[in-house]
Amino acid sequence: MELNARQIQELLPHRYPFLLVDKIVSCTPGERIVGVKNVTINEPFFQGHFPGHPIMPGVLIIEAMAQVGGLYALNCDDSTAGKVTYFVGIDKARFRRPVVPGDTLVMELELLSCRRGIYTFSAKATVDDKVVTEAELKATFADR
Repeated sequence: MELNARQIQELLPHRYPFLLVDKIVSCTPGERIVGVKNVTINEPFFQGHFPGHPIMPGVLIIEAMAQVGGLYALNCDDSTAGKVTYFVGIDKARFRRPVVPGDTLVMELELLSCRRGIYTFSAKATVDDKVVTEAELKATFADR
């Protein structure tokens, strides 16, 4: 299953400048999802992070991966329909390389578990097949 930017906006409440996923390139229920963020110099965070040496903030890479995880659950679990995603945990986060304008951030999340409504993912973000960030992410859902 693939999703374009318009389809993503139908599922996630996030909007510019906080929508950090451009497309979903694959999703396998019960297994994994892969999303993409094209990082451009026009991103508003580059004005202050850092002038003359733009680097995507690690916390926004984590948020982008969390949004991909939310899209997984919203697409693969009927019980999440019409609900809002809450990011509830980050473990084992590591930042390996900087992400800069012109990079294509590929985010791969594997479902580790879904217990009592809490999804746990092993998340990895790469640029040019090199790991830039990895973490274990947890999310749940609530009524709007």
